[in-house]
Amino acid sequence: MSLSHITLGNQGLEIPKIGLGCMGMTGFEEANMYGEANETEAIATIHRSFELGGNFLDTADLYGPLKNEQLIAKAIGTKRNEYIIATKFGWEIDDQNKVTWAINGKKDYVKKAVERSLKNLITDYIDLYYMHRLDKNTPIEETVGAMSDLVKEGKVKYIGLSEVSSETVRKAHAVHPITAVQSEYSLFERTVEEKGVLRTLKELGIGFVAYSPLGRGFLSGQIKSVNDLPENDFRRGIPRFQGNYFHKNIELVEAIENMAKEKEVTSSQLALAWIMSKGIVPIPGTKRRKYVEQNIASANIELTENDLQKLESIVPLGTDTGAPYDEFSMGLLDY
Repeated sequence: MSLSHITLGNQGLEIPKIGLGCMGMTGFEEANMYGEANETEAIATIHRSFELGGNFLDTADLYGPLKNEQLIAKAIGTKRNEYIIATKFGWEIDDQNKVTWAINGKKDYVKKAVERSLKNLITDYIDLYYMHRLDKNTPIEETVGAMSDLVKEGKVKYIGLSEVSSETVRKAHAVHPITAVQSEYSLFERTVEEKGVLRTLKELGIGFVAYSPLGRGFLSGQIKSVNDLPENDFRRGIPRFQGNYFHKNIELVEAIENMAKEKEVTSSQLALAWIMSKGIVPIPGTKRRKYVEQNIASANIELTENDLQKLESIVPLGTDTGAPYDEFSMGLLDY
């Protein structure tokens, strides 16, 4: 199986068409995001992805916190230069390695955060460094200016933003070329399309990376009841998985599953192929080899114009599938 590459944005970063989201490979202090973590299987998953050409790994200092970056360092060992690593900063982590749940984009914090990530990743450079969330109390020009300094120092190769508006992208790009924006995007979540962000990125030559491309697991078809989620799974607390939204979303998934069966693929593969058909790089998260194999195989699925129209008729742009976060986290998005 060969995995083709694309250029992310127009700054020269070449990556596989599909990446590996590593967040679920380590739990958080408060709870596990997607069930229990297993380090041995997680490392085996990273290695299997690499064997299949999937060497683009996505992490953040928040995940763990810090443990996810450390896990990646352990997994890649001496092959650092053969991987493309994206990590993020912004959720403030104090000197005791505790998350304060404030967003910090101040210049001094950017410099502090990158040094910590370099140490955790056991590397002297980060391929793609994202601002995880916009610090609404700090001018974006200050944050990106600090990130630009990291590029000049050779600590970061390319910079990115996450969950930002067109206005923020334009301000940031004027300070230093932005290579990528990462936001949630799937058949179930198309806010960046509705708000014109994708149009802005195309105009400016900035790539787009989609996290939660399977609608936080909904589009995998594995979730039929809330009881399919572990008791401490954070998804139990978000609107998309509650009440009428849950039941409506199950119906949408069943329609997508029926189409997937016709094409002899899984619903996950169909959802990922739809994203890649738009020139967008999905980073589905998994911690199991079985699923990383399925996800990478989706890069070879070709969808016709009729296929794309049929999928979008099942979940038309503007369909309300429920908020992907609780009220606090939704308030931190820059829309």
